Amino acid sequence: MFSLSRFKHMNLKGDLFGGVTTAIISLPLALAFGVASGAGAEAGMWGAILVGLFAALFGGSTSLISEPTGPMTVIMTAVLTTMVSKYPEAGPAMAFTVVMMAGAFQVLLGTLKLGKYVTLMPYSVVSGFMSGIGVILIILQLAPLLGHQAPPGGVPGTLSAFPELFLNLHFSELFLGILTLGVLFYMPKKYRQYVPAQLVALVVVTLISIVLFDTDSIRRIGEIPSGLPEIVWPTFTPELFTEMVIDALVLGTLGCIDTLLTAVIGDSLTRTEHDSDKELRGQGVANMIAGFFGALPGAGATMGTVVNIQVGARSPLAGIFRALILMAVVFVAGSLTEPIPMAVLAGIAVYVGINILDWSFIQRAHKLSISQMAIMYGVMLLTVFVDLMVAVGLGVFISNIMVIERLSQVQEQHVKAISDADEDVPLSKHERALLEQAKGQLLFFYLSGPMIFSVSKAITRQHRHIGEYKSMVLDLSDVAMLDVTVSLAIENAISDALDANCQVFIYSPNKDTSEQLQKFDIRSKLGDHAFCKSREQALTRALEAMEENSIQA
Repeated sequence: MFSLSRFKHMNLKGDLFGGVTTAIISLPLALAFGVASGAGAEAGMWGAILVGLFAALFGGSTSLISEPTGPMTVIMTAVLTTMVSKYPEAGPAMAFTVVMMAGAFQVLLGTLKLGKYVTLMPYSVVSGFMSGIGVILIILQLAPLLGHQAPPGGVPGTLSAFPELFLNLHFSELFLGILTLGVLFYMPKKYRQYVPAQLVALVVVTLISIVLFDTDSIRRIGEIPSGLPEIVWPTFTPELFTEMVIDALVLGTLGCIDTLLTAVIGDSLTRTEHDSDKELRGQGVANMIAGFFGALPGAGATMGTVVNIQVGARSPLAGIFRALILMAVVFVAGSLTEPIPMAVLAGIAVYVGINILDWSFIQRAHKLSISQMAIMYGVMLLTVFVDLMVAVGLGVFISNIMVIERLSQVQEQHVKAISDADEDVPLSKHERALLEQAKGQLLFFYLSGPMIFSVSKAITRQHRHIGEYKSMVLDLSDVAMLDVTVSLAIENAISDALDANCQVFIYSPNKDTSEQLQKFDIRSKLGDHAFCKSREQALTRALEAMEENSIQA
């Protein structure tokens, strides 16, 4: 699984600089996501370390930075909250078991070589569920931003409790949260290239909180344990096993999408190509190990990956350096996190949520397509108020139905049944002359392009009056693909023709198309004589058959 070929473009200076820079970026985010999830800041830190390290070692990209992300944290928060509410003692272990299962699912997807299919979904659906996750992250941080513990019940619970939270807000914590957001939004761009705004906000606002407020007057993180995390053994209960499997599928699928979309961005910057299946296996192993040590799950992080590439990193060594630096912070400087206010981390998480929102598509969706805008907002609302899997499933289903409808309208134009020399059908002069000799008694049935199931109705409509003709020529020379439904429609057309004493001749030079027809035993029904080597031969045989029938009559 480990491959040295990914290190062939190793640039020690660039990779070291990339590791240091991305570690600085990851530190405040890991703390914020850890606290936001309810698992604690240490879970976020170890998630950044373990996922980043093992994804770098076993992944399929050269420059991808993996760590806990906003989308993964949102799902993990819901999983952890659900498990703890039902099983207060075993709940955390069950939640991290879900992480292990999600990792195993990712490994399975990669092993089955399904990586290339993960991101094959309409952009409106991707935009909708990512924006929905951003909204969830913002809503869940409203309580910490106002100086309270997050109420139970997720998004509905927070929204229903909001009036009470607002009436009893802690002005000191709200002030620190707003100050954090102010630094993140208004820090001059010329300074951002030297130091991440998140780190500046974390340090500066923490120092201000120490100067202005007593240690006990506001909620703070506390010290991160400096030792290795405790092992979490897989824990199941029969009552929640199905729910755990579904949560694992959601978490694993989201991690796959998040990772592979980020990997594509990395490819565009480095002019390389990642191995999607290997990347999924690497991410899966990383998440399995993270869950085993009680750490947050992770995925490819866009901001960290882009910065990593921009500062000169060209191999997975940067991800390894980053993990080692963060590990050193935990072992050596864990006590420095003690005075960090919870409101600062809530502000950072809200900022991440705002950035997850797909503002570019939201601003232009109504101009691009009303239907796609409706899908995007529908998926977003379902993600926030119902369920991510339901949102994505319905979004993809409706989008595909709309695409199939448009494709069928286009493809119907490629189904033509004529009895005279129609200019739209590609016939030579001699072939047109042969068709005209039939004097309207020969039906020339011409199909072209990929024939998918939605075209079957058009085929049925075209051969409805087959009884009015004495011969039919079925031209499949320009058919690129023939699916089962269309094959059945063609079989029905041939059966109707035979029942009406209309002889059928087929021109099908495409090997795949001919093999598909053979599966329906059409050759045995018509005989070898009905299969022609050219369109001209098919027309000639059809005319000859008509003449023979006339003589016999």
